[in-house]
Amino acid sequence: MQNRPVWFVPERTRVPRAGFGVAPKQSFLNARISAIGITEEKFAIATRARHHARRARHLIRLVTLLVFAPVVCFGQESAPTPSPGEAEAQQVVVSATRFDIPLDQSPASVSVISSEDIEQKQIERVGDALREVPGLSVVQTGTAGQLTSVFIRGLRSEHTQVLLDGIPINQGLQGAFNFADLTTEDIGRIEVVRGPQSTLYGPRALAGVIQIFTKQGTGTPGVLLAAEGGSYDAFREWTQSDGKIDGFDYSMGASRLDTENARPNNNYRNTAMIADTGWSPNDQLRIGSLFTYSVSDTGNPNSIFDPRPIDHFLTERWLIGPHIDWRQTDWWEHKLIFSYDHERQINDPNEDGFVGPTRALFERTQIDYQNDLRPTSWLTLTSGFFYSRLNAGQERPFVLQIFGPQPTFVSDHTQEVAGFLQATLMPVENLILVAGGRFDHFNQFGGVWTYRFAGSYKIDKTNTTLHSSVATGFSPPSSQDKIFGNNFGLKPEHDLGWDIGIEQRLCENRVTVGLTYFHNDLSNVIGFNGLFQTLNLGAAETQGLETELRVQPITDFLLTASYTYLDAEKTSSKDISQLQGARLPRRPRNEIYVSASYLWWKRLRTTIEAKFVNAREELNFGGPNFDIEDYSFANIAAEYEVNPHLSVFGRIDNLTNEHYSEVFGFPALGRAAYGGLKLRF
Repeated sequence: MQNRPVWFVPERTRVPRAGFGVAPKQSFLNARISAIGITEEKFAIATRARHHARRARHLIRLVTLLVFAPVVCFGQESAPTPSPGEAEAQQVVVSATRFDIPLDQSPASVSVISSEDIEQKQIERVGDALREVPGLSVVQTGTAGQLTSVFIRGLRSEHTQVLLDGIPINQGLQGAFNFADLTTEDIGRIEVVRGPQSTLYGPRALAGVIQIFTKQGTGTPGVLLAAEGGSYDAFREWTQSDGKIDGFDYSMGASRLDTENARPNNNYRNTAMIADTGWSPNDQLRIGSLFTYSVSDTGNPNSIFDPRPIDHFLTERWLIGPHIDWRQTDWWEHKLIFSYDHERQINDPNEDGFVGPTRALFERTQIDYQNDLRPTSWLTLTSGFFYSRLNAGQERPFVLQIFGPQPTFVSDHTQEVAGFLQATLMPVENLILVAGGRFDHFNQFGGVWTYRFAGSYKIDKTNTTLHSSVATGFSPPSSQDKIFGNNFGLKPEHDLGWDIGIEQRLCENRVTVGLTYFHNDLSNVIGFNGLFQTLNLGAAETQGLETELRVQPITDFLLTASYTYLDAEKTSSKDISQLQGARLPRRPRNEIYVSASYLWWKRLRTTIEAKFVNAREELNFGGPNFDIEDYSFANIAAEYEVNPHLSVFGRIDNLTNEHYSEVFGFPALGRAAYGGLKLRF
C-alpha cells in the first residue's frame, strides 16, 4: 500500500538471458578449452553433467507444480509483479478533487492500494485489501461470505460512500456496502479518501469515500487463467483479460469460489463477473460502459451461542453503467454516467423466530454529470448534477402477529436531486486551495447544504507536503431505519470534520512518512428511544492519529507500515442503545499493520503481512459495553515465475493459528494454506 495512489505503472521490460540456447563457434570453443588446460574428454563429461543437472532442476520444478495445485493457470503479465516503488514518476489522485491532481499535492488525506499490492499478497476480496489502510477498520462477521463492514475514523459503515468507476454502489435496506462478495480480479487500484466528502459525492460520504477503479485496457490483449485450492475444501478459479484494438478497449474479470469454511452450515459459494468496455474514435472522446454481476449463496450459522443449522442467505446483484468522457478542449471536459443497479436477497428459512423467510428487493437509477472548466492555468471550476431514484422493499409473508398487526410487505421510495460547485486554485507554485459547496434535495426530508475547504502546500527544498481540510457531511436515514423504526420523518445525520497532516519524503523518495490528526463531531444521530422507535437523538465524537511509513531501500524490497489511534465516544444520553460516554462498539483504540515484500533473483516474490488490533468493546444493549479480546494475525504469500507464461504460488493465512473474532461470537478461520498455478498468454 502506498500513502498516496499510483495512477500509472509502466510495464517491466524483460531482458533476454544470454548464454543458454546460443551455440558457440567451434574454433572459439576449442580455444577456450585449450586456454583453461582441460582435455576435450573432460570438457564433454562436464557438459553432460550440466545437462543432467538442468534436467534435475526441471524435474524439481515439475514436481513442485504438481504439489502446489492440480490445475494449470494462466496470466497476462509476467509474475511476480514488479515492486510498487518502481514506477512513481507519474502519480496522480482522482477521488480527492474529482479530477487528476499530483500525488504529492493532494489536499485530502488519501491512501491507495495498487493492483500490484493486491496480486503480491494474493488478496481475493476488496475488504481484505482495505485492512492495511490507516484510519479504517474492517469488521467481518466470521468467515468468508459473511457480512463485512468498514468503519472510517470511527464512523459507521453506512457513513462511507463506496464507488466503482465513479458509480455509487452502496445498496440494501441499510444503505451501507457489504464487502463480503466484492472480488479483486479486475481491480486497477483502490483510493481511500478520509474525512467528510459529501460536497463532492453527496449522501453516505460523511466519513469518507472508497473508490474502486477497474483496469483500463491498453496495448495487445492478453489473458490470465488461474486456479487455487486449499484448506476448508476451498477451491477458486478466476480469469482476467484486457487490451485495446483499433480504438476499442476492454477489461474483464470473472471468478468462482467454493468453500465449506469451519463451522456447520458455513459454506460459501460466490460467482462474480465485471467488465469495462469503451470506444475512442479520437483522443478527446471515450464512450464506454461498466457491467457487474455477482451471486452468492451463504450458509448463515449465526453466533456460536445461538447456532442455526439450516439458515441460508442468497444475494444476487447486477449493475450496468454507460458513460461518456469528452474533453472538448484542453480547458473544458465533460463526464456523464448513467447507471442502473438491482439487488435481490432471499433469507430462507430465516430462523429468527419472528419474521421468518424474507425476500428483499432493491433497485436504483442514477445520473451523474461533471463539468471541469479551466479558464486560467491557476483555476479549475468543477461543477455537476446528480439524480438518484431508489426503491427498496421486503416481503415477509410469515411474520408473527403476536405484537399486534405486522405488515407482510414493507417498502421505501427515495428520490434525490443535487448540484455542486468546487473551485481549485493554484495561486503560486505548489500551493493548492479547494473550496466547494453542494445542495441535495430529497423527496422525504427536503434539502441539505454541505461545504468543504481544503489545501496543501509542498515545500520542494525539504520534499515536505502539508495538508489540511474542514468539511461537513451528511448521511440520510436508511430504509431500514425508517421501516423497522416506524419513522419516515427521520432527518439526516450530520458531521463536522477536520484534519491536518504532514508527509515527509526522504532519501530520494525511498522513505515516506505521513502523520494526520483528525476530529469529527457527529450530530442528529439516529438511535432508539425506550419504545424502540428510531429518532434523531444521538451524538458522537471521534478523534485520533493516522500514521504511515513506506520504505524502499532497494528496487526489489518494499516495507510498509501503518498505525491508527482512535478515540470514539458516544456523547448523547437520549439514545438508549448505549450509555453516555461509552466507547462506540467494535472501534479498536489501536491498530498496527506491517508488510514486507522482496523479489528474489527476479523470479520469486515473497510477501508477509501482520496486523495487531487492540482495545475493542462490544455493544451491550442498554448497559455498559464489555471488552472483547485483542487479536493479531500474520499472512505469508509466495509466487515463483517458472517462465514468462507460467507461475506457481501459495500462501498461508493466519500463520500463527490465532483464535479470535472480529465480532463477538463469530469466530474467524484458523490457519489455512492455499496453492495454485497461473498461465499467461
